[in-house]
Amino acid sequence: MTEHYDALETRSGDARAAALVVALPRAIGAAQRAAHWAVALAGVDAARVTDAPALAALPVTRKSELVARQAEAPPFGGLDVLPITALARVYASPGPIHEGEPEAPDFWRYARALHATGLRAGALLHNCFAYHFTPAGMMLEGGARALGCPVFPGGTGNTEMQARTAAHLRPACYSGTPDFLKAILEAGDALRLDLASLRLAHVTGGAFLPALRTWYAARGLTVMQSYGTADLGLIAYESVAREGLILDEGVVVEIVRPGTGDPLPDGEVGEVVVTTLSPLAPMIRFATGDLSAILPGASPCGRTNRRIRGWMGRADQAAKVRGMFVRPEQVAEVVRQHPGVGRARLVISLDGDRDTMILRAEATDASLAEALAQSLQAVTRLRGAVEVVPPGTLPNDGKVIDDTRPAP
Repeated sequence: MTEHYDALETRSGDARAAALVVALPRAIGAAQRAAHWAVALAGVDAARVTDAPALAALPVTRKSELVARQAEAPPFGGLDVLPITALARVYASPGPIHEGEPEAPDFWRYARALHATGLRAGALLHNCFAYHFTPAGMMLEGGARALGCPVFPGGTGNTEMQARTAAHLRPACYSGTPDFLKAILEAGDALRLDLASLRLAHVTGGAFLPALRTWYAARGLTVMQSYGTADLGLIAYESVAREGLILDEGVVVEIVRPGTGDPLPDGEVGEVVVTTLSPLAPMIRFATGDLSAILPGASPCGRTNRRIRGWMGRADQAAKVRGMFVRPEQVAEVVRQHPGVGRARLVISLDGDRDTMILRAEATDASLAEALAQSLQAVTRLRGAVEVVPPGTLPNDGKVIDDTRPAP
């Protein structure tokens, strides 16, 4: 078995940067043919966007805005380069958010993640992602077919039938949510079925908790996870090193301060912003609303692309205070007005039946408190207290707004 899917996974940093010099302008130029990107990227010379700093100067497009955007400009909100008549499939994910899939081999780029899991040509994949409405089923099937693997489209539910079918067809690998494989195996145990052919699994779409990982390992299964979305396809995947998730070769990932497009230093937790490089359906600085952080160095498995810690929660932390919404981008704007401030967190709580706000800001100059309070009121139109704390005091978890009020 070859350890790596292709030479892209082990190329040098210089080679990856040189490839971006070609791929980024091509993707941005293609995007500018779509109605939304034509406006968002108006005046941008695509030929000059050849590296990460130039990309970081472009505006972000937020996933949280897609429902409203698509309602105003159906079917895809003007993000589509190809007309719907040129697509192979269209989907309706929860939201609803609609996605299009061009006719292209492994369009969602999942072959790389499945290969890292250990799937090889000829092995049967038991695919338990949904095949209706959402693209998840076709994402994994497309990856398996690119590897030369047949696929059983098991879909979701019908646990006992899934177990019986697996016992009959003898698949080598499962794909689906992390917990559904356990349900299938336990059903097989109860029915005294032989499911020993299942030695591999690729999971995504849910939390892969340590206890579940241990349970699979005790049964001798190799289970890898990935991180992707219905809008972007594969973003990052796990390898045998099991040290973070390695970025896919078809995307550029930035970690930004939540609510902004400002890149954070490696190691800082922030919002995942993704640019896909396919000219068929480019997404330029697409803010996912998910939190993660860049890990230092390269993976011990030999793959040289950058790594993230995986999914770490949601960056969409808007909260309503005294009848008005407060958003992470407003907190970021307050911080931006005071260069001496590092991390900041707006803590919302109740004093009796009244909403209260305290902005905790890292700085060495305690006298900034009064100016910060004035900026907080000007930006949010709400009064709040300010507490200046020493640098390094606030947790590195990406949380900008901490709403501690009890759920209604």
